[in-house]
Amino acid sequence: MGKKSQKPKIVLPPELPPDVPEEEIEVSDEDLQFLQENRDYAHCFSRLDTNSITKHVTRVADAKEDALEALYEKRLKKKTLLKEKEESGLRVDPVDALPVKTLDGKLYYRTLPKTSTLSENVEEDDDKDGSADKGIVKQTKAERRAKLKKQKRESKKQGKELDEAEEVQQTPQAAVLAEVKEDLTAEEAFKSKMQKLAELGMAILADPESNIKSLKEMLLISKDSDNAIVKLGVQSLLVVFKDIIPGYRIRLPTEKELEMKVSKTVKKTRYYESTLLSAYKAYLQKLIALEKKPAFHNVFVRCICTLLDAVPHFNFRESLLGVVVRNLGSSDDVVRKHCCATIKSLFTNEGKHGGEATVEAVRLIADHVKANNCQLHPDFVEVFLSLSFDDDLGRPEKPNEDNNRVKNKKNRKRKNLEKPNQLPESDKKKSRKQLMTKMREEVTADYKAVSFTPDVMERRRMQSETLSAVFETYFRILKHSIQQTVASHGENGNPVSGESGSHPLLAPCLKGLGKFSHQIDLDFMGDLMNYLKKLASGGSNPGNSQKKFNCFTVSERLQCCIVAFKVMKSNLDALNVDLQDFFVQLYNLILDYRPGRDLGGVLAEALKTMLCEDRQHDMLKAAAFVKRLATFSLCFGSAEAMAALVTSKHLLQKNVKCRNLLENDAGGGSVSGTIAKYQPYASDPNLSGALASVLWELDLLSKHYHPAVSTLASSISSMTSANNQVFLSTVSPQQAFLDLSLERESFTPQSHSMKLNNKRKRGSGSSTSAITDPAPDTDPIDEDKVRKKLSTHFMLLRDIKENERLRAELDRTTSYLQLYEEHKQQKKKSRKKTIQV
Repeated sequence: MGKKSQKPKIVLPPELPPDVPEEEIEVSDEDLQFLQENRDYAHCFSRLDTNSITKHVTRVADAKEDALEALYEKRLKKKTLLKEKEESGLRVDPVDALPVKTLDGKLYYRTLPKTSTLSENVEEDDDKDGSADKGIVKQTKAERRAKLKKQKRESKKQGKELDEAEEVQQTPQAAVLAEVKEDLTAEEAFKSKMQKLAELGMAILADPESNIKSLKEMLLISKDSDNAIVKLGVQSLLVVFKDIIPGYRIRLPTEKELEMKVSKTVKKTRYYESTLLSAYKAYLQKLIALEKKPAFHNVFVRCICTLLDAVPHFNFRESLLGVVVRNLGSSDDVVRKHCCATIKSLFTNEGKHGGEATVEAVRLIADHVKANNCQLHPDFVEVFLSLSFDDDLGRPEKPNEDNNRVKNKKNRKRKNLEKPNQLPESDKKKSRKQLMTKMREEVTADYKAVSFTPDVMERRRMQSETLSAVFETYFRILKHSIQQTVASHGENGNPVSGESGSHPLLAPCLKGLGKFSHQIDLDFMGDLMNYLKKLASGGSNPGNSQKKFNCFTVSERLQCCIVAFKVMKSNLDALNVDLQDFFVQLYNLILDYRPGRDLGGVLAEALKTMLCEDRQHDMLKAAAFVKRLATFSLCFGSAEAMAALVTSKHLLQKNVKCRNLLENDAGGGSVSGTIAKYQPYASDPNLSGALASVLWELDLLSKHYHPAVSTLASSISSMTSANNQVFLSTVSPQQAFLDLSLERESFTPQSHSMKLNNKRKRGSGSSTSAITDPAPDTDPIDEDKVRKKLSTHFMLLRDIKENERLRAELDRTTSYLQLYEEHKQQKKKSRKKTIQV
């Protein structure tokens, strides 16, 4: 405070260079040429404010001497006026009124008008004027008073102007200071709230019973207006609740229980549980309120899912389940995956909740599917695949040895009572035994209530409810898909406008039916098989060939056939259903398959389930499938061809008479069957007459570019009907498809495969090697060559795109130049017109 304020240093502008007459200035041609070519460089000088520059310059260029004198006189007058203003007023003491410092560094001291000194000076000036100029008429007292009044008014105006200038100078500085203070206070408040949350959370985790009131304080902090503080508060409360929530469901005491006298420990636990439950309820309400705000949606879902996964046994589980199930079909992939993972963990970890949460979640999903008319995301039904059911619970109970012993004892007692010599037991013994049995029953009931493992009857009840809800959902999806296809095509099979044929839940529904087919009740098997037949035929009746809607993809129809065969295998003893319609659909769907549109894995699974694993095959049907699969192998890639050839080899090994297709007789195959001519476009495999044809496709497939396909084709062609030994293949169509899929496929040159085929034909052991499964012998790929080819390819693509971009920019600039030239011409025309006028 005692230091004197330093005066600000005045920095004068630099002086102008010395004047040089224009005659002495010499400009070269190169300078002129440079200026003409680069006029844009001097474009910034046209925006300079010359008036503001000349104020700070002591010498002005291109100015006359009279103008310079007038300018100097104005500046001197301003200086004198400022000095007079300073001398006219009295400077106020800085203790009474602090001076004002502007942004330029100048200090302004407040002044007061000199009333007494002004009047004295005026009188003295008048006396002097009167003594000096005696010839001039003296002013009267009224004139003097008017003159003094005018001077006072002027001094007041000058003081007001100075105050206004000080206020104007103070406003920007005050605004900046206010902003800085707000920023500092916001940062300090944020840090203090963060520290408060950490302290409260640590205190609760250290001693929950004594510091349970701190939950309310944390809830108050989480209701802050700052979004960052809200997120921190919600996440910190999540950690606290996960740690302090007990392993049981809290039941609040009733009114009668509250009226009873209890000990201090019981009161303390009651207070702790009630406070915890009320805070937990307020926390869930806060989370549900944050769901409507998009900025907090991810945090809200993460907290809800974490709570449901960590404490599914605790109170308010229904509200948590409702939120998670509702977000299973969210448009956000992260939210949807998080909710699906939470539901799957509930289904797999039933020890945390005893299976009750599983039943509630399945029932909620079934209600959502029903309410939304099966138009939901596939994840709604795909989570059912994580369910696991105990097969022993569905079986009837076997009598235990203990029950048999008790029955034997009772029978012995009855026999003894019938004897006349022995007397019955006394009443005292009977009462003791009854008391003991009651006590045992109560103890067992309490143990079951406390333990996490529910009773067998309770588990059976929950499993039956879960299965009923799951299969109810599956049957609803099947029925809705068939009804939707009929509604979208009408009775005549023509498409109806306004009806959508989308069925997103059908694929996960078929997967679930295939997995849980052994749990389906036999009463619903007939309806299920009818639905599957309709879906496999494309949405129409299988017997009606005129109305075929084909509203489903090939993969979905193949999945229906797979599910039907799995249901038959799991209930083979109880069902007697003809699967000929499904074989007909598979026979027709083989040629409807498209690699880019349909899934090859589903086709391979259908070939394995329906043709390789089926024990009974008619000769005509097996020959038709062998011929159809050989034709299929010519049309598609190596992975599909490999799966088809493995299946055909399996069929030929099991059906010896079908090997006559490999013999080239004069009239076709040696066994023609009931149909003497091959019908390649027949829809039924039994009516195709495939035994009257020859597998000429194998000759072309033996020259396939892939060595594995060519090896397998040549091994199949070497099989004869004379060789009756059966060597079943260990490789399934699914495994063959996966081995040669696009991810694992390795390409080799064609010449290498031709050399391998020639060596096999010349070798002696070709018959034995043809029977075994093929192993694709491929050379390692030269990664450097592939990398160079790919780099040149992508460089070429990049150059093409860059060329297109440059051409577009060139066209744009040329169009702009043309417009500019037109604009210039229009300006010239307008100038000529104005000159003529």
